[in-house]
Amino acid sequence: MITATVLAALALSAQVIPRDARMEWWREAKFGLFIHWGLYAIPAGKWGDRTGHGEWIRDTAQIPLDQYNDLQGQFNPQRYDPEQWVIAAKQAGMKYIVITSKHHDGFGLFDSAATEWDVMGTPYNRDLLKPLAEACRKHEMKLGFYYSIMDWHHPDYLPRRTWETTRGEDGAEMRRYVDYMKAQLKELLTNYGDVAVIWFDGEWERTWREDWGSEIYNYCLSLQPQTIINNRVTNVRTSMEDMGTERQVGDYSTPEQTIPEAGLPGVDWETCMTMNSHWGWNAADRNWKTSRELIRNLIDIASKGGNYLLNVGPTADGEFPPESLARLKEIGSWMNANGAAIYGTQGTVIGKPAWGRCTSRRNSRETTLYLHVFDRPAGKLRLEGMGSDPVNATLLSNGRPLLWTRSDTALEFDLSSIPVDYETPVIAVSFRGMPKIYQAPQLRIPSTEFVNSVTVGVSSPEDLQVRYAIGRDPVASSEVASREIVVREAGSVRFATFDGSRRVSEVTTYEFRKVDPWVAVAAPTESGLRVREIEGDFDLCPEFSASARTFTLPTFALEWAEPKEYVAREYRGRIRVEATEMYAFSLTSDDGSRLWIDGKLVVDHDGLHSASAMEGFAPLAAGWHDVRLVWFNKTGGAALKLAIGVVGSELREVAEGQLGR
Repeated sequence: MITATVLAALALSAQVIPRDARMEWWREAKFGLFIHWGLYAIPAGKWGDRTGHGEWIRDTAQIPLDQYNDLQGQFNPQRYDPEQWVIAAKQAGMKYIVITSKHHDGFGLFDSAATEWDVMGTPYNRDLLKPLAEACRKHEMKLGFYYSIMDWHHPDYLPRRTWETTRGEDGAEMRRYVDYMKAQLKELLTNYGDVAVIWFDGEWERTWREDWGSEIYNYCLSLQPQTIINNRVTNVRTSMEDMGTERQVGDYSTPEQTIPEAGLPGVDWETCMTMNSHWGWNAADRNWKTSRELIRNLIDIASKGGNYLLNVGPTADGEFPPESLARLKEIGSWMNANGAAIYGTQGTVIGKPAWGRCTSRRNSRETTLYLHVFDRPAGKLRLEGMGSDPVNATLLSNGRPLLWTRSDTALEFDLSSIPVDYETPVIAVSFRGMPKIYQAPQLRIPSTEFVNSVTVGVSSPEDLQVRYAIGRDPVASSEVASREIVVREAGSVRFATFDGSRRVSEVTTYEFRKVDPWVAVAAPTESGLRVREIEGDFDLCPEFSASARTFTLPTFALEWAEPKEYVAREYRGRIRVEATEMYAFSLTSDDGSRLWIDGKLVVDHDGLHSASAMEGFAPLAAGWHDVRLVWFNKTGGAALKLAIGVVGSELREVAEGQLGR
C-alpha cells in the first residue's frame, strides 16, 4: 500500500533540482543585504537604564511576555518604502536580500493565518513582505527570508527562558510547534513568488531534533525546489562554519561576524556581518565600520571564495539609518567601477599577498587575476612567484593599460599613473590559459612534535615538484615529496618548490621534535567522572569551591534535555589511550572551556563564544591519564564535546569505556 508519506517523498524526488544548479546564482552574486527588523526596533536598544540591547532585547532585558506584547500595538512604520530599500541595495552592488520574516521573539512581518502575533495585529495592519517581494521582482533583486526556529512567544516552543518564572511548560508540545513552523513556511514559500533563500537560525537549543531539521529542509524544497537553505536548519553543526559532518543538512555555511582566516575550502560559505555592533536598530550604537573596512571585508571574503551578507537594522519608522545609507552608497561607488573583480569570481590562486588580496576568473582559455591593492607600495607593485607572462594588465576601473616588467620570478607593475588617493585600486592581469604560479610548498603538518613519527601531507602544484632535505636546503637532486612524507627523527626538514632543476620558491623550514610521552597512571576503580557544578554569571572559566554541588556522570556530554544558563562545571577523572602516541584533543564548547591532561593545560578555549572547537596535543603513554575539564555557559545554547585521536587520524568523541575515576 502506498501511503501519503511515500507519495510525498516520490513527488519531492521527482522535482529535486541538483544543489549545484540551485547554488549557481548565489555563487555568482557574492554580495547580499541582511535586514533585521521587527518589534525590537521600537525600544531602539534601550530598556530601563541599559542601552546595549538589540534584536535579543526580550531575553537580554528579561521582559515578561505580556509586557513585550504591548509593542505590537505600537508598531506603525509609516515611512516604510520597500522600493527605496531595494534601490539602495541594488545601487550598493548587492544581488540579493534576506529579511527577518520572524526572529526569535516569534513576531511575523507577514500576514500569517497561523497566528495573530504578526504585523496584522499592529496599527500598520498590512503585510510588510508582499510589497518588498514586488519591489525585488521589479528591480531584479533576489529575495530570501530569515526564519527563526527558536520562538520565545509560541506556547508550544520549548524551552522557556530560564528567567521566565511565570510561564510554565505544562501542555507544551514541540511537535505541534514544528507543524506551526511548516504552516508559516508554506505561507512564505507560496504567497511571495520565487524565494531564493530560506535562512534559518536559532536551531541550537537541545529541544530541536535533527530529524525535524531534515524534515523542514525537505519540506521547503517540496514547495520551492529551486530555493537554497543554510546550515542552521539542523542542530548537528559544531560551529557557525561547520558543514563537516555527513549528517549536516543545508546548502551553505554561515560564519557570523568573522571572516575565516583561510576561507572554507570545498564549502560554499557566507559571512554575515553588522555595519556597527548590533543586528537590530540600536540608536545608541555609534560603532560604525568605515566604508573602506566594509569594502575590504567584501574583497577579503571574495578572495577566500565566500559571500558577504551585510546587515542593516531599520528604525521602527521603517527607514534605513542614514549611516547605513551613506555606507551603501560608498560601497556602490566602488562596486560600480570594480564589480567585475567580485561577481562570479573564484578565490585567490596566489595566497594572501602583503599588499592586499587577489580574486580570479578562470576558464580553459584564459585567466584573469584581480589584484586588490590595500597597501600601496612606495615603488612598483610586486606579484611574486609568477612563472608566466601576462597578456596585458589594466586598471580595472577605467581599462587604462599599466606597464609591467619581469624581475626573476616576480612581475612588477608601475602604479605611478594611478592617483595616490585612489581608494583600493584593482589591477586586472590577464594570462593565456592558467598561469604557472610558483608558490611555497603547501604542507599539512598536524604537529611538529611527535612520539614515534608524524606524517606530513604535501600538495604539489601542477607541472612543479616539491623537494625536501633534512638539515640543509633542498636542491634539484633532493628527494621529491609526492603526497606525503613520514618524519621519524628530530631535526630540521626543509621544503621548496622546483620547476625542473630550478628552485622557484623560498625554502620553508620546520623543526620537528621527538618528545617523551607522559607517563600513565594507575587504572581507575570506578567508571564515570566526578562533576562539580556551580551557578553564576561567568565570562571566563571559574574556580570551584568545596561548596559546589557534586555528582557523577558517565561522559563529558551534557545530559540535559534543555540547556542550562549561568552554570559552570568541573569534570575530573581518568582517560584511557590504547597506544603510546601523540594525541590530538578537540574541545567543542558554548561558552568557554579548558582541558588539562596529567595536570598540564592542553586546550584553552575560554571566554564567551558560540559553539566552536579548538584543538590541542599531548604525548601520552598507553594506559590511563588524569583528565580535568572546566566548562561554563552564560546564556543561549549550551554545547560540550571532547574528541580524541592519534595525530593525523580521525578524532572520535570520548566514550564511556575510555573514562573512569
